[in-house]
Amino acid sequence: MLPRVMRLEMVSVPSGGARSRSGPAPDPNALRRDRKDDAAWITLPSEGYAGAVPDFPLDGMTVAEGELWGKLWRKPQAVMWAKLGLEFEVGAYVRAFLESVEPEASAGLKTAVLRMAAEIGLSLPGMHQLRWKFAADELADRRAAVSVSAASSVRSRLGAVSGGR
Repeated sequence: MLPRVMRLEMVSVPSGGARSRSGPAPDPNALRRDRKDDAAWITLPSEGYAGAVPDFPLDGMTVAEGELWGKLWRKPQAVMWAKLGLEFEVGAYVRAFLESVEPEASAGLKTAVLRMAAEIGLSLPGMHQLRWKFAADELADRRAAVSVSAASSVRSRLGAVSGGR
């Protein structure tokens, strides 16, 4: 009897797609937004969270933790934290962040804080991964347009006075 010969077959494995952070960050303005598997983008209010700030969920809150906790809960991302019940995750971020800015903090803690910030949507890459975007501040856009047009009219008036120079 002849020995059985093993055949190795090449299996096609998709590259990159299986990992959550592979490839370019999602773009809410991309032209190809009609895929069925594409999650919808959530628009966060530009004015921030207006609800009541929840109690700090961890024991032994320090003054610094209380101040940072209050500031974070006024951000637009807090709308989603409240909706998803992420008080413990935000509390853990607050405590870890304040520990990470101490002079003797380890590089591992600093790296963990960066990851935590992304997971709760405080960083731009984190917001893109969660598909959160800020609402356009229409009033600020109008003010900017008015100031640009006012500046150009001043230049044109000064040009008329100086003979176009």
